[in-house]
Amino acid sequence: MALGSTSRRITLRCRLLRGYNASVASQHKRVTPCLHRPIWLSSRTFSTDENAPFNQHTKHKQRHRAASNAKTYYEAHLASSSPQSPPPSIPYDYFHAEIADRLIDRLDDILTPDNRGFPLALEIGSNGGDFVHHAICSGYQDDLELDPEENSIENEPQGGRGGVRKLVQMDPCQDMLHRDEAVRDTSTATSGQCETYKLVADYEIYPWSFPDGTFDLVVSSMAFHWVNDLPKLLMEIKRVLKPDGCLLFALPGGNTLPELRSSLVLAELERTGGVSTHLGPYIDVSNIGGLLTGTGFKLPTVDVDEIAIGYPNMMVLMEHLGRMGEGNACKARKDRVGLGTFLAAAAVYRELYPEDDEGVVASAQVIYGIAWKEHESQQKPLERGSATNKMTEITVTKTSGGD
Repeated sequence: MALGSTSRRITLRCRLLRGYNASVASQHKRVTPCLHRPIWLSSRTFSTDENAPFNQHTKHKQRHRAASNAKTYYEAHLASSSPQSPPPSIPYDYFHAEIADRLIDRLDDILTPDNRGFPLALEIGSNGGDFVHHAICSGYQDDLELDPEENSIENEPQGGRGGVRKLVQMDPCQDMLHRDEAVRDTSTATSGQCETYKLVADYEIYPWSFPDGTFDLVVSSMAFHWVNDLPKLLMEIKRVLKPDGCLLFALPGGNTLPELRSSLVLAELERTGGVSTHLGPYIDVSNIGGLLTGTGFKLPTVDVDEIAIGYPNMMVLMEHLGRMGEGNACKARKDRVGLGTFLAAAAVYRELYPEDDEGVVASAQVIYGIAWKEHESQQKPLERGSATNKMTEITVTKTSGGD
């Protein structure tokens, strides 16, 4: 098994809009979803572990607050716009939407037997906005080969990118999962897109309610970095995947927001004489391959994007992180950080990491991974000791170039 790894650097420039709203130059195209069917659970509990790095109750409150702010924005926009106006987009969705687009782009590079794709998919952590679903629907494949008996059903969705016809979205935060219901138009649903089923459930409570071998694809965009026990989650994902099923994910790597981290550390040392946790511990890219193979996945492939985004100042960056639901949820964090520390950190940030004398730059390392559940049709290494030639028998012959 070989672990492929590539890296590229992309710069995204954000500009100030109506107070402190950033957007990417290429706006995320909104695709009208179809047949959204909510699935409700009667109770809400979160996994608890004294040694866990993250407080899931705190993270749930942060995401609930972010979803409530988004709904308030929708209500204000709908009240001041005409019925014919296009659905509004949240100014803070630019990063999650961009990463979801890049993640689903990788489905176009995966070939499946008989070109059937992945009819049934599970999304772990929706992050609001239906970013993954929009990305899947934005690349509808007209030439997708379908089973004639399955396709004979009237109005059966034919699937989007990757042949995904049904997407189950699982998230512990009900408000985030149903964030965009007020602006969603289901009357224009067509059979050329994929259905979605929304399930409110904590994916850190095991086992899940799905039988073994349920899904062809499990996808997660920017959700794994808040999981307390990632190996256990990967084992559960492997259980619900069909043989030769695919895991596709994106998560921030260890070199994410180093500018913010160092600025806060320097400011806190100067103001209080100590250091506390301000950013979550992110997994290093060198550990991804071992994590996947250690939990039983085969043929892992990893690549990395280095993304730089410009902001007017550090305070705007922190506001955007909060509006995205990406605030600090570490158990070791301080209950309160003084205003003086933040002002000092903003000054340090502006001095050390300027961008064109107009603002500051924030860096994000995004890790993309693809892995497969074991199947007899997959490539396998030869058994140990089956080689017929020795390394010492290899000879190198030097030749001089001639006319």
